Amino acid sequence: MKEYLYLEHDGKLLLVDNDGNGPKKPIMGRIHDGGSLIRLPTLEEVKNMKIEWKKKRENLIYFENNEYRVIIGVPKIDWPENWAWKDSVISDNAVHPVVRESVYRTIHRVVSKVVIENEQGMILMAKASRGFFSGCWTLPGGFVDYGEHPRNAAIREAKEELGIEIDISDHLGESGQKRNGEDGVFIQENIFTSEGINWLSFTYIIKKDIIIENITPKKGEIEEAKWFTKENALRNSVSLFDKEAILSLEK
Repeated sequence: MKEYLYLEHDGKLLLVDNDGNGPKKPIMGRIHDGGSLIRLPTLEEVKNMKIEWKKKRENLIYFENNEYRVIIGVPKIDWPENWAWKDSVISDNAVHPVVRESVYRTIHRVVSKVVIENEQGMILMAKASRGFFSGCWTLPGGFVDYGEHPRNAAIREAKEELGIEIDISDHLGESGQKRNGEDGVFIQENIFTSEGINWLSFTYIIKKDIIIENITPKKGEIEEAKWFTKENALRNSVSLFDKEAILSLEK
């Protein structure tokens, strides 16, 4: 297994050439057919540069029959003026794919969900028929689209998945329009596997009575919707984010 060190500071990365000399910078838009010219440094190469750093975690990356361990670290420096901007590595194919994959994994996967609680204190859940949680009960919601506020994403997902209209307050107008009301939001983040994909979850909490017969599950995506007591909602949910959001109702 090959081992490299990923040091990032204020959006900049430490990169070296194939001989371990650095720092090196990518050239955006470069097309190079002769193999990689720029890569992540090894631990020994960083030591030789006399750069101190603190370990955060490890990511495992697999390319065909090759396995790479990428140690994620925080450099103890003020400002890496001569390092590479992380955004510039994507369009330079002279940069080793492990670098590009490591940068890709630093991008948050943002999901937005909603806890809908009725007057009896029951929670509305949907049974998914595809995706990560196929066959399981989850809170309504899904991925936030590019350029979309999480509040608007939760409203959109409730409409798309269940055919219901909901309102989520926005007292400060963060999503572009002020909306009064009483609700809350529970924000979580987690890295669930050794691959290092970071998930960021916004779960909005609202009160609304909805008649089950008025719900129209999205064909091919949602099998059915059902009201659960909080205890049964916790028992049936499989998403850690869902469980924590439901538990937050008691806090």
